[in-house]
Amino acid sequence: MNQGDRRTPCVVVIGAGASGSLTALHLARTARRRGTALDVVLVDPAPHRARGTAFGTTDPRHLLNVPAGGMSALPDEPGHFVAWRARQIPELMPEPGDFAPREEFGTYLDATVADAYAAEGAPALRHVRARATGIRRKADGMLVSTDDGRTLEAGAVVLATGELSPRARWAPQDLRDSPFFVADPWAPGAIDVVRRDFAGPADALLVGTGLTMVDVVVSLTGVDTRPDRRIHAVSRNGELPREHLAEPQLAAIPEVGDWGTSLAEYRERATAHLVRVRAATGDWRPAVDGLRTVVQTLWGRLNDADRLEFVQEYAGSWGRVRHRMSPVSAATLAALRDVARLTVSAAEVLAVEPLALGGLRVTLSDGTTREVGWVVNCTGPAITLEAGTDPLYDELLAPRAGVALAQPATFGMGVRTRDGRLVDSSGSSEAPVWTLGAVRRGELWESTAIPEIRAQAAQVAIAVLDELAPLPRRLADGRLVGGHHPVARPRDPLGLPLSTTAEAAAAYNSGLERVMRLQSGGESLLLEATELDPGFAAAHAALAMLGHEGGADVDVAARLRAARKAARVRADDRERSLVEVVGRRVEDARNLGATALMNHIAQYPRDVLAVSAAVPTIAFSGVTDIQQEAWELVEGLAPAYGDHWWYISLLAFTRQDQSRFDDAGLLAESALSCEPTSGHAVHAQTHVMYETGRHDAGRAWLDHWVLESGRGASHRAHFSWHAALHELAMGDTEAVRQRYYSQLAPPAVTGVRALIDSASLLWRWRVTTSGWDDAAGVSAFQGESAPPPATGVLEAAGAQLVDRPETPFVALHAALGIAASGDVGRLARLHAHCLTSAEPTMQTAVATVCEALLAAGEGQWERAARLLADVLPTLPRVGGSAAQREIVEETLLFCLVSDGQAERALRLLDDRLDRRTSPLDRRRRDSLTTTSSSGPRKVIPSGR
Repeated sequence: MNQGDRRTPCVVVIGAGASGSLTALHLARTARRRGTALDVVLVDPAPHRARGTAFGTTDPRHLLNVPAGGMSALPDEPGHFVAWRARQIPELMPEPGDFAPREEFGTYLDATVADAYAAEGAPALRHVRARATGIRRKADGMLVSTDDGRTLEAGAVVLATGELSPRARWAPQDLRDSPFFVADPWAPGAIDVVRRDFAGPADALLVGTGLTMVDVVVSLTGVDTRPDRRIHAVSRNGELPREHLAEPQLAAIPEVGDWGTSLAEYRERATAHLVRVRAATGDWRPAVDGLRTVVQTLWGRLNDADRLEFVQEYAGSWGRVRHRMSPVSAATLAALRDVARLTVSAAEVLAVEPLALGGLRVTLSDGTTREVGWVVNCTGPAITLEAGTDPLYDELLAPRAGVALAQPATFGMGVRTRDGRLVDSSGSSEAPVWTLGAVRRGELWESTAIPEIRAQAAQVAIAVLDELAPLPRRLADGRLVGGHHPVARPRDPLGLPLSTTAEAAAAYNSGLERVMRLQSGGESLLLEATELDPGFAAAHAALAMLGHEGGADVDVAARLRAARKAARVRADDRERSLVEVVGRRVEDARNLGATALMNHIAQYPRDVLAVSAAVPTIAFSGVTDIQQEAWELVEGLAPAYGDHWWYISLLAFTRQDQSRFDDAGLLAESALSCEPTSGHAVHAQTHVMYETGRHDAGRAWLDHWVLESGRGASHRAHFSWHAALHELAMGDTEAVRQRYYSQLAPPAVTGVRALIDSASLLWRWRVTTSGWDDAAGVSAFQGESAPPPATGVLEAAGAQLVDRPETPFVALHAALGIAASGDVGRLARLHAHCLTSAEPTMQTAVATVCEALLAAGEGQWERAARLLADVLPTLPRVGGSAAQREIVEETLLFCLVSDGQAERALRLLDDRLDRRTSPLDRRRRDSLTTTSSSGPRKVIPSGR
């Protein structure tokens, strides 16, 4: 349908650069997922989409300032841009860490938009090649006027105008009037003119030493320019943007909840953060990248005086470390400076006078003069809106009938919004006009890079469609207020209605959000919700689930009874279904409740508690131990969640389980940039670091997170276990020992975590470190290698878990813990328990591991190795992660070495080293090639 068809909502997006194209893309994706008919109109005089100032360059030497892995247009597919590049130019073998040409990204984004609108059921898209000059309200929407006389009707408007054009207030009037002054280097053909003249007799002066200057220098120093001419770059500070690392490190995100509200305190705390992170990682960039994720939060707390001080005094220094140049660009500039073709100095332009044969003599504040052919303004885009510079914003800020559609943000840095929706001069945000990107700088500060714009575009798309074509919402229980209006109900964090009071809903939502983040204290808030409203069925059901699945101190049966009673009185269909599902989960055998849970999720995919129970994670056992089924479950939820940080966190863990480590890492980074406390994202990233062999960096990053954003994490023991794996891989048993006694030894850890984390670490420690001496008898490990005794850990876990485990995953760890304690009789009894279990995986895989451990305890190394080799392919059915199941492979390796099967052990080590880098495996391999087997060893110590 066309734009004017009243049956189809129309969205006019003003601007077709990166911001506008990303908005159009997410409108298409969101509308298609919802099955909503929509017309989208892009208004921009440019001939092509997705170019704009940043990506309209045709110089292939103009590179992205963000690695390609961070530039996907699709939040749930972080490798999308990299994969597109691989299809377009396979001979280059693109990597996520590449800094691709900006022109390529523009082409990619255009193609991605085209694909989205070509898909079956997608909205209609058209491009009006004109400049928008005004926006006015009408009774049922908006009117957009253009410079060619057209008027476009719209149900909603999105301002995606990109960066403001550069200004040159710094330039003397004589310079601004000179034909040898380039006020805007990104104006069509501006640099081409300089290039042609630059090959002649004159140097060039660039004013500004930021990223714009980097691009201009690259353009003016190609192979077709004269090597005897120089470029002089000046700015008030004379400093260049800093350089990206060739191999970026993970962002170290600080916890800023207690950072106060003053700029002075921020400076002090940020400096301390930089010092700590640099000491831990050896570099300052992870600290700055971590600060970037919380800048919007910090900026929102500052008063206007502090904001002004930051803009005037510190914005430049922040920009130099935050907006960095690629390593290739940095090397280019360094090479030019080495041969004096580029000079960089701290100076300002004081005066100019024309030269007789063309060009200018420029007097600088450092006392020097430069005779140059051209002066180029490289100070970058303007950051404030000013009257007379853009007719569209002039009209938006001009009152009509006493009210202007927009009002300026802080110091004119864009416009005020309420979650992206324009706030008019009366303080209302009723007009269906949204914006994103640079014009939100005043309220966000960080709002110009693709990662931020991508997230804003997705949020705007949802908000616009919620306004124009809201999804149908169920009534609470069919009752009406006054016989006419639905009962207004509060909603949960994903927008599902709750049958309770506003006060109880607030407590419930806080508790549910803590569960989503894997933070402790969720159950106490849910309990508070039931105290505020004893008839709150969903809160009772949530407590029952947490008690059953997570070991929370909850009377599960009582909570389930309360949930059922409440559901009969006051609940909607979803809440009643949830209560039923939780009841089956608690009371039925595991697989009998799985069907009901999956049916519930199919109908209510945004029910976070139900999805949490279904997906195997660090916190919940899930409905399936079959990896493929779990993957399909998570991937199938994409239409319901989009780029929500919680879903992206789950997807990140799924990707690492699929050995798609680049995608997993990028997804985890994306989730953490939105929610730094997301335990699921941290868990995924931790696995990525381990599986890719980045042990030193992984340990440092994880320790930082636990001390900062992870202070309230509910599974700190498991994160400590991960850090200990890095230390074992590096051969640092002294660090493992210190971590065990400070973070993993009872009474700090009890229950199932004592078994899964602490006991399993002690066994891994034993088989990893015992007997790996070199030819001179020197241990490959730093410090005493023997682990502490395991008996106390088993006591902390409890006899029920250790001797009568109900699931294969817990049973496997019980076997390993008993092996670490040396109690052969107890291990034999567990073996018998597994053989008589009704759970098939207990009967087969776990029982076989028990049998192998018993054989190892008797020195029957060949038999133990054979059993373990046979069981390895079936271990995924046991559940858990690859890192957790790896302990069985470690045991196999020990048995092979103990049996003198050096060649098989070497092959196993080589296979492991092919999967990832491991200093430990490298040392063990070297040990095997220089020494012979030392004969049988007794791996299970004597019982106590």
